[in-house]
Amino acid sequence: MSRTLASSIALCLSSAVFAATNPGAEHSGPVAQGTSGERPTVVLVHGAFADSSSWNGVISRLLKKGYPVVAVANPLRGVKTDADTVSSVLQSLEGPVVLVGHSYGGNVITNAAVGHPNVRALVFVSAFAPDVGESAGELSARFPGGTLAAALLPPVVEPNGVRDLFIQRDKFRAQFAADVPEPAATLMAVTQRPIAESALGEPSASASWRAIPSWFVYGSKDKNIPPAAIAFMAQRAGARKTVEIKGGSHVVMTSHPDEIALLVEEAASAK
Repeated sequence: MSRTLASSIALCLSSAVFAATNPGAEHSGPVAQGTSGERPTVVLVHGAFADSSSWNGVISRLLKKGYPVVAVANPLRGVKTDADTVSSVLQSLEGPVVLVGHSYGGNVITNAAVGHPNVRALVFVSAFAPDVGESAGELSARFPGGTLAAALLPPVVEPNGVRDLFIQRDKFRAQFAADVPEPAATLMAVTQRPIAESALGEPSASASWRAIPSWFVYGSKDKNIPPAAIAFMAQRAGARKTVEIKGGSHVVMTSHPDEIALLVEEAASAK
């Protein structure tokens, strides 16, 4: 399957999800990609212990406003590997792009944006924005407040030797999604995607936020990435705007989709 076809399928699926869950709703603008004057394509990259459905609330709001959306299935195998996957999606898109990453997905978009001049903005949602040589694990450990290590299961070793990390189900909501209703948080715990342990220690090869305008949003009660770490990264990046959601957990895109969609729109319309 070509990259262009795969991207088109992802876009169509996102539109189908919106149409199915929002009967009677109308788009306020075109959703095609690539020609002058159209809205930029929003590319969403999830982080560890999540999947693309964590963006559903944001996707529906963006589609309603007429934004083309592609939610990438992040492999969660390693920064370079995952960035290459996202880069291949970017290669298939025409016109401007807003690249949005959650959590570890911030490491991925920081590296995936390299070589893609059509990426006009980076949006970090409770996400890492590493400098060259920095890793997710190092940045988390640099500031107090993170409790992820104590919530993890012992690594699950794959036949190829890769050590996969999962959050314990009985600790998932408190650790990861404290402001998400319990039934939804339970589903998130059951469907969580593991991340390769080595990915959290892999250093970034790029710091594209130095050249591309950035926006940051995070929750004040984030237990995966210390809020102080995200505030530091936002300030270091010279973020155009930084939003702290009071009481927000690590998954503010799930619990506060309105705020996240609005920030993405702001990034998309900035000059």
